[in-house]
Amino acid sequence: MPSFLMATTKRDYYEVLGVERGASAEEIAKAFRQKAMEFHPDRNKSPDAEQKMKEVNEAYFVLRDEQKRAQYDQFGHNGPRSQQGVGFDGVGDMAGFGDIFDAFFGGTRAGSPFGGTRASAAQRGQDLAVELVLEFQEAAFGVEKEFEISHTETCIRCRGSRSEPGSQPQVCTTCKGTGEIRRAQRSVFGQFVNIAVCSTCGGEGRVVTNKCTQCHGAGLERKKKTIAVRVPGGVSTGSQIRLTNEGDAGRLGGPTGNLYVNITVKPHPLFDREQDHILYTLPVTVTQAALGDEIEIPTLDGSVSMKVPSGTQPGTVFRLKGKGVPHLRGIGRGDQLVTIDVVIPKSLDAKQKKLFQDLDETLKRPDLTKKGKGFFERLKETLTP
Repeated sequence: MPSFLMATTKRDYYEVLGVERGASAEEIAKAFRQKAMEFHPDRNKSPDAEQKMKEVNEAYFVLRDEQKRAQYDQFGHNGPRSQQGVGFDGVGDMAGFGDIFDAFFGGTRAGSPFGGTRASAAQRGQDLAVELVLEFQEAAFGVEKEFEISHTETCIRCRGSRSEPGSQPQVCTTCKGTGEIRRAQRSVFGQFVNIAVCSTCGGEGRVVTNKCTQCHGAGLERKKKTIAVRVPGGVSTGSQIRLTNEGDAGRLGGPTGNLYVNITVKPHPLFDREQDHILYTLPVTVTQAALGDEIEIPTLDGSVSMKVPSGTQPGTVFRLKGKGVPHLRGIGRGDQLVTIDVVIPKSLDAKQKKLFQDLDETLKRPDLTKKGKGFFERLKETLTP
């Protein structure tokens, strides 16, 4: 029995931790941490601090385990001691020390018997990412694209084993094939075992002595590959497509990573896009707006005829239903919103000035005391079904 678990005077374990006999596991763990912080010799310099710390650890060592706790509740201090190889008759159960490290070092130590595991020999392949630039129409209606990537693949010659065909990796002499190095250390709390990944074999337990001549012992080869991807209609800048198992190959049987295609859409010379709606500004003359006209409007599907009623005001928005971008995750399309921009001539010849002057004399001046509708109000009316 380790000396730090001995106590000259046996106190009730529940009394040691300051909890009721019916306390939950969470309450017991919380009480242990508080007591450990209180009596840790590095914090508490009183002569009996070390002895109290031993009592606290012993009490928690029993009460944290349901089986030991049940035996203690029934048989007292003799109950947990009756089992060989567990409890206080050995250091096989080190979980109590894990909570001490939690309390004083802020978490479980990686590679120790208190938590964490050594890295698995099999490793997942790296994820890759590429940027795909699309034309405006390609993003709207979808397209199939091909591009070339550079990624790793499992070596054909050694099939990822890293050894020359006909040879096998040897058992690591440092860790004896376990992939771990165990070192026993003593502290104020007694002996504990530190487990670290073997630096010779990297935790694999095997060492390649006859490396594959094709991949030079890497098990992987970097190659170029042409990828075809179907881009659905309705994508926009920032959209991402995942191609499963098209990334780098995994090591030692690990799964292949994924390839992520990040979409960037080029701007259009005529159109802007707002979600699935196409925005287009139509320039018209003063006479077209005043008298009305029928005008050919460009759309993603080609030109369509649109009637501009007489008396159309600047900023008026017309909707061409179903002429927008296809919905990415649904049926149907957005609309094309056409905003009227009345172009005022910057220069007039004498005849044009006379005509405007004659027209001005016949027109009623606008009422300056009334507020007209703004652009966004007109746009809202257009978007409302």
